[in-house]
Order: sequence, then structure tokens, then C-alpha cells
Amino acid sequence: MLSYRHAFHAGNFADVFKHLVLTLLVKAQLGKDKPFCYLDTHAGAGRYDLASGMARKNREYESGVACLWDASDVPEDVGDYLTALRSFNPTSNLQQYPGSPRIVRHFLRPGDRMILCELHPRDLDSLKDEFANDKQVSVHHLDGYQSLKAFLPPPERRGLVLCDPTFELKNERTRLLEALAVAWRRWPTGIYAVWYPVIDRPPVDWFHRQLKRSGIRKMLLAELRIFEEDVPLRLNGSGMILINPPWQLDERLVRLGPWLGKALSPEGKGSFRLEWLAPE
Repeated sequence: MLSYRHAFHAGNFADVFKHLVLTLLVKAQLGKDKPFCYLDTHAGAGRYDLASGMARKNREYESGVACLWDASDVPEDVGDYLTALRSFNPTSNLQQYPGSPRIVRHFLRPGDRMILCELHPRDLDSLKDEFANDKQVSVHHLDGYQSLKAFLPPPERRGLVLCDPTFELKNERTRLLEALAVAWRRWPTGIYAVWYPVIDRPPVDWFHRQLKRSGIRKMLLAELRIFEEDVPLRLNGSGMILINPPWQLDERLVRLGPWLGKALSPEGKGSFRLEWLAPE
């Protein structure tokens, strides 16, 4: 089943949260001179035209990235994210939204490397066009979970994995848990960022319980909700599971999360949750 197209949701509040955290993770990698490898298991199309029919159908970006685009009181940690976005929008108008591959590519140094995997044929073609002739980027038509076996551990021994499934299949959380456990055993020192939606609370709570039982260590949970109460079939929030997060990332998220909840909540009642699921 490959019906999901991220172009309908590009730049929404969940994208903003995910890409802000991703930017913080990448910037932490740049703190050392040694090169690093970035693996994106569900890379999507690379960039999205916000004037396209898909993006304008629900106009989700208007309650997401557009809320930050012209804001004047953004925290310092939001600045690098907005700088990456503005590099794709040379005028003052917000027209293009870069996906995670393009955001990370903005920060890569000459010695760093990026591996992108995507199954959807149209998004795969867009991704290949986006990075054609870029020697630091390799694009693969491969199941994202298989990529965790195929490419880990990377030769650099330093790096970051973003696992951002579509959650369009009923067994997605089970597959994700199994693949993540295998990847962590193969490369226990790598940094992993795993995104998940918050629609109905029980499946999310089950997912957290299974992670606690997995044996994976140094695991941080960061979750942003933009609605006060959960409503079935609505994206009420999203979360990130961060394995081996960089030093002091939790302190930075403590400052950033509540501000983001208020900035992106349509009712101004957004909330932020941060806790360690597993210590070192």
C-alpha cells in the first residue's frame, strides 16, 4: 500500500516540530570535525511546492510553518531551521517547503554523507531529480526498515538516522519496533530520531510501553500536542523518540517545546511533554 503522499501535509505543525528537532540533531553533529552519515529511511520527495494542488487542498502549512515564517520573537534554536527554509525561498514569500533530506543537505559539510530511501515511485523520481549529480547523496528504492540493516553501521561510525514512517499500515508500529531493535543492536552508539503521530492515545501509550521493554538505552521522548483533547481521526499531536540524543538536547527542548506549543496551537492551548523512557 503506497497511497500516502506527504505533499498534502508539507509544512504542517508536525513537520515543523520534526524538522526543528532534526536541525538541532544535525547541528550537534557539526560540533566535531569528523564526518558523519545521515540515513533517512522514509525520505519522501525532497521538497514540496506549497502552491500545488495537493498542498493547497487542506492548506496545512498555514497552521504550521506559516505561523513561524514572519514571527519576530522566535527562540534562538528556531533560527537555524528558518535559515534553511529561507534558502529555498529567496523572496520574502513562503512558496517551497524543504523535506528532511533538503533540510539536512543544507547543513552538510564536504566530508559528510547522506543516504535516502523511498518506496513511492513518484516521490522516488522527485528525490532522484532533486539530488542528481550530488556525490554526497545516494538515493535508493528500498523499504525503509530494510535500510536499517543494509546501511548500518556506517563506515564513519558517527551519524544520525531519521525514521519517519507514514503509519498507513495497521502493523506499522510493530514493524518499527522490530526494525529499531535490530538497528540498535547493530549500531548501539548511533543517534536515532523516530517520528510518530498522536491520533488516538491508546496506540501511542502501547508504543511507549514496548519501547521501554525493548532494552534500548538512553531514550528520550519529546511530544508536542496542539489540541487540548484528543479527537479520533484528527492529528492531535506528534512525537519524537530520540535515542542517544546529544548532550544538553533535553535542556534545549525544555525551553523550545512550550513556546512551540503556544505558537502552533490554534487555540493557544498546546502542550509539550518531555521525559526519559530509558536512562543510559
